[in-house]
Amino acid sequence: MATRVNPEFIDDLDRFGAEDVKMCYQCGDCSTVCPHADEIFKFPRKSMRLLQMGLESKIETTLEPWLCYYCGQCSEQCPREADPGETMMSLRRWLISRYDFTGIARLFFRSRIAEIAAIIIIALITGAFLLYYGFTGGNIGIYDGEGAFLPSGFIHRFDLTVGGILLIFLVINAFRMWNFTMLKNTSLKVPWWLYITEIWQFPWHFFTQKRYAECEQKHEHPVYMPWLLHLGLMLGYVTMLVLVMVFVEALQSGPEIIWEVHIFGYLASAGLLAGTIYFIRNRLRKNYIQYKKSHGTDWVFVILLTIIVLTGIAQHVLHRTGVYEWANYLYVIHLMAVVPWLLRMPFCKWSHLLYRPLAMYFAAIRREAVRRQETILNNYPVFVK
Repeated sequence: MATRVNPEFIDDLDRFGAEDVKMCYQCGDCSTVCPHADEIFKFPRKSMRLLQMGLESKIETTLEPWLCYYCGQCSEQCPREADPGETMMSLRRWLISRYDFTGIARLFFRSRIAEIAAIIIIALITGAFLLYYGFTGGNIGIYDGEGAFLPSGFIHRFDLTVGGILLIFLVINAFRMWNFTMLKNTSLKVPWWLYITEIWQFPWHFFTQKRYAECEQKHEHPVYMPWLLHLGLMLGYVTMLVLVMVFVEALQSGPEIIWEVHIFGYLASAGLLAGTIYFIRNRLRKNYIQYKKSHGTDWVFVILLTIIVLTGIAQHVLHRTGVYEWANYLYVIHLMAVVPWLLRMPFCKWSHLLYRPLAMYFAAIRREAVRRQETILNNYPVFVK
């Protein structure tokens, strides 16, 4: 089957953030300096070359962009200032749009107005629905229990509904990723049992982001700070998501504090707050190579998360100090930010949370399949007369 070439692919990727691809002349310095490139996954040079050649169908089947954590070494090393690290980031945005079966991700990445408009519309619908429910069935001066404006049982069902919609999108998109990267346009035979023996890779990389920690560290720091703050942000988000989906009734009770539940909420809030401050500060100061350019969706990401964190903290304080009326109003505003945030996840940068560990899992399977294939070929050489 012939491979189709799309000569307009580079121009299309400009909308996803890649601006300097044409500057690359394939010297290979980027792959040489990358601590993660190897004989099987040769990035970012291979991805840059496929992009320059317009091999769109090849790139959509590759795992390489997901194996890059954008430490920025390749962009710093590039003699042509082609910024391969930013190109890999742009390819991840493009791949998200390819995995998404709805076309929403592509629309959001290519149009900031469309993304912001969708967020505002969903936020207004959420707010109108919550205010209608609260005023028709409860008292704005009661936070929880009998007669509550937004009782915890209702919020629990509401959260599970939103979470269920989110899960449907994520599962379908994850299946499409697997189809693109493990089945499409490949002759590599992968034994089914490798999916079982390598399954530990997914939770390991999900909860540790260990590959990011293995990027070359600055010698003056004993710990690679970008990894630590990235991990704190990710764990904070996951912890808060679990608390809201499973333990919302305990979170909403009060005003006394249930420490065995709330302590996790406080730690998660601290991680989210530290992460958002760090990323906003670096994007404003542009003091690291990976923050010199910011796509519109990057700013929407951190601004919306900041609103969620600050309104969540303020709402909690008002509730615990007995200012129930304002706590309820602020809770509505908080949820107006949370709902579009959650529903936006499959179509934005937060989907890295799923795709990155999946890519590490699939990459481990492919490495083992290649190793087994090479072993078979070495043990059974082809004899020529």
